[in-house]
Amino acid sequence: MPIKQLKIHKLNMRLKDPFTTSFGTFQDKEFFITELIDEDGNRGYGESVAFSSPWYSEETVKTNLHVMEDFLIPILKDNQINHPEQVSDLFHPIKRNNMAKSALEGAVWDLYAKREKLTLAAALGGERKQIDVGISIGIQPTVDDLIQTIQHFVDAGYKRIKIKIKPGWDVEVLREVRKHFPDTPIMADANSAYTIDDIEHLQKLDDLNLMMIEQPLEHDDIVDHAKLQAVMKTPICLDESIHSLEDTRKAYELGSCKIINIKIGRVGGLTEAKRIHDFCMDKGIDVWCGGMLEAGVGRAHNVALTTLAQFVLPGDTAGSSRYWERDIIKPEVVVENGLINVPDQPGIGYDIDEEAMDEFTEWTRVYHF
Repeated sequence: MPIKQLKIHKLNMRLKDPFTTSFGTFQDKEFFITELIDEDGNRGYGESVAFSSPWYSEETVKTNLHVMEDFLIPILKDNQINHPEQVSDLFHPIKRNNMAKSALEGAVWDLYAKREKLTLAAALGGERKQIDVGISIGIQPTVDDLIQTIQHFVDAGYKRIKIKIKPGWDVEVLREVRKHFPDTPIMADANSAYTIDDIEHLQKLDDLNLMMIEQPLEHDDIVDHAKLQAVMKTPICLDESIHSLEDTRKAYELGSCKIINIKIGRVGGLTEAKRIHDFCMDKGIDVWCGGMLEAGVGRAHNVALTTLAQFVLPGDTAGSSRYWERDIIKPEVVVENGLINVPDQPGIGYDIDEEAMDEFTEWTRVYHF
């Protein structure tokens, strides 16, 4: 791929509503759109997913820029790229910083697919024409607010509801939800809010017929999760603990979980995400695609990844209008009856809305190859 130029666009977009989890509340999302341009004028796009503060992982928007500029972009400049899978291996000597890696690797994948006149889904090996999607609901001011919010998305046809929980907002809240929605697929996401000392409390969730409880214990733990899974009927899903195929293998061998949430940014890009998917398919582990409140480019990458065969559970890839008054792609991602139609145009399958990009862009830097 004869890359001519890279652009990094710094954007700031306001969510429709504040989003609250066990680690905090925020409404403004700053992030980067990466744009690779080849000698023929083809353009590939990626998106960074790190937050402004290191509450989900150690990465932040500022550290992403530092690592991209000072380490990853020079690697891209110094190496000829023939296939996107090379990028993961080239970036491997740089420890962690997976969200920075993913922001650049995603643009390479999109550019490659467009040059080959393939959809990104097809380039990855995906075959689905539609994907099932669920919705992630942050912690609400009251239980009544939560019930009303869930009802709205159930009526809209979403295939499952994910509810953020934390100590003091968990078992009793979920019991009330179950009374109102006895048959709705529901999962709970703890974002590492509990410890192994909470085993007896977490076991109370077994009575609520949940699809799963996501990442109840520490963000870097697979040992105590194995102890917890051994005494719970409810499947445990690992999120923050999984950064690579190696993490996945170890979690499987320890029995730390029954489900894996694959987030492209968390694992360092589409190549590693696909490797994890393939391992889970071989071992019979269910996977689904998690969300990081992405704008349209990142959302499009999630759609493409979810077309792979082992994504058997609805992901977090809601429609653009769930989070944004206006997205940066056109057409925007639309959910109908809990389904997203996979675009059939080359690459990510969506065009950049240049007017929206201009509106939300704070600055752009250009790097010549």
